[in-house]
Formats: sequence, C-alpha cells, structure tokens
Amino acid sequence: MNNVKRRMAVRPQPRVLGFERKHQPLASRSDFAKRMVGSFALSSALIGLSLFGGMAGYHHFEKMPWIDAFVNAAMILSGMGPLGSLQTWNGKAFAGLYALYSGLVLILAMGIVIAPIVHRVLHRFHLESDDDEK
Repeated sequence: MNNVKRRMAVRPQPRVLGFERKHQPLASRSDFAKRMVGSFALSSALIGLSLFGGMAGYHHFEKMPWIDAFVNAAMILSGMGPLGSLQTWNGKAFAGLYALYSGLVLILAMGIVIAPIVHRVLHRFHLESDDDEK
C-alpha cells in the first residue's frame, strides 16, 4: 500500500493551460520564452482569423474588392473605425456586429499575450512569500 502512495505522490499533476501550480518551482526562462511564443502565436491566429472573417463579410455584404475589405476590417479590428461608407442594410448590420466582436477579440488577444507574464509575476511573489514563512 505504501508503494502505491509513493508512486501517486511522485507522479506530477497535469498543469492547467501549461502553467505550473503554486507549489511547483518557477518555470525556467526558456520555458517561459516558449510559453510567450505560444501565447503570441495563439493571439496572432485569433486576430488573423478575425481579420479574414471581417474581410469575407465586407466582401460578401458590401461587394467590396478584397483590398478595401481588408482595410475596413483591419481598421474595425484595431478600433479605428471603417474607412468607406456602407451602402446596404446587411453591410451596416454586419459592420456593427463585427465592431462589437472586434472589441471583445482585442481584449481576449491581449489577455492571451499578457497571461504568462502575470502568472509568472504572481507565481514568483507566491514563492517569495512561502520562503518568508519558513
């Protein structure tokens, strides 16, 4: 029975979202750099898919050429606002919904990029407070 308990205690717990748990040591700098690259890649993919969706919507609803659809989608996604005036009811409805979606995507993308940094700072703070208590 003791061997079973020992094996269970030695087996590492799965990490949530790739982050170390509070009693695990701080990740190395190379692991942190890999985590940052992964977060940046995920955020870039989310923004790229959102940009393509906006381009497709402008191209479909407003019959814009792809380059104009790109500019309008990029401006909405970045929070600047559209460049061209919209002509159709469907295009205006799409632009409004896309603008609401874009605001949320921008917040989500920044959260994905910043999460590893915040986690590392809080984990380091927690480790330092555990050392103080000993």
